[in-house]
Amino acid sequence: MIKTSSPNKELFSEIAGLTTEQRNPNSMDIDARSTTEILTIINNEDKKVPLAVEAEIPYIAQAVEIVVHALKNGGRLLYFGAGTSGRLGVVDASECPPTFGTPFGMIDGFIAGGKEAMFRAQEGAEDHEENGAKDVLAANVTDKDVVCGIAASRRTPYVVGAVKKAKELGAKTLYVTCNPRENFNIKEVDIAMCPYVGPEVIMGSTRMKSGTAQKLVLNMLTTTSMIRLGKVYENMMIDLQMTNKKLVERSKRIVMTITGLSYEEATDYLLKADGHVKTALVMIKANVDSDAAKKRLELADGFVRQAINSF
Repeated sequence: MIKTSSPNKELFSEIAGLTTEQRNPNSMDIDARSTTEILTIINNEDKKVPLAVEAEIPYIAQAVEIVVHALKNGGRLLYFGAGTSGRLGVVDASECPPTFGTPFGMIDGFIAGGKEAMFRAQEGAEDHEENGAKDVLAANVTDKDVVCGIAASRRTPYVVGAVKKAKELGAKTLYVTCNPRENFNIKEVDIAMCPYVGPEVIMGSTRMKSGTAQKLVLNMLTTTSMIRLGKVYENMMIDLQMTNKKLVERSKRIVMTITGLSYEEATDYLLKADGHVKTALVMIKANVDSDAAKKRLELADGFVRQAINSF
């Protein structure tokens, strides 16, 4: 329990000046509105989020280039955040292996307070820079890696500490925050992505617009990186892992959709390809056997389109 009587006027002033801690003039009387009016206010504010993210595309693009280079050269993308921001990083990282076939650990998420904080708030865990630094050291971060801090407020000590330590270790550093770029005061960061969504409908509730903006940025960051790494053909994810019944059937549907084969034919090709969708697609589209398809993919650096057309 944090003692509320402990004076900390410097922190009070810092927080009071953050955009994410301001009152929203459009929701001043939200407590007196009807259910439909409340929902409309929230929805109208949410509409501002994609435009805020759009303004950050040049910076997100730079971040993607950094991530792609790292992943191609044996590095990792590691998220560090607290509360909602930390959970978003863990969720994004955990969805990459089943969706894109990435090895576990290539993209990983760390949250202040550890795994328990995913399900129950660990108040106070985010208050110390040294906690973030310790988690970076425990993750064995090197100069091959990319560390991405996520903090709506920009100031979260755990996240600041993680990014500082990562920079000391030579890692590339990214930051996602929802306060304006001109307020960004972490000097040692390579790329900052700052979708400015304005004050929340409920003052300080950054799980709302800020959380949505952060989720959109992380979606763009990893999805674009995966496309650039050859894990998408046309607009379909073709490097997924068949780890459950849904993904097994999705794999068959992907093969059927791209090639026009029947369910039975797609199943047969996937068996011959050892369940690897990319190999099955090259086998079918290039009319080659499994070994030849695998060789083509190796020479094409995993890009299916190139493996089909360039030999």
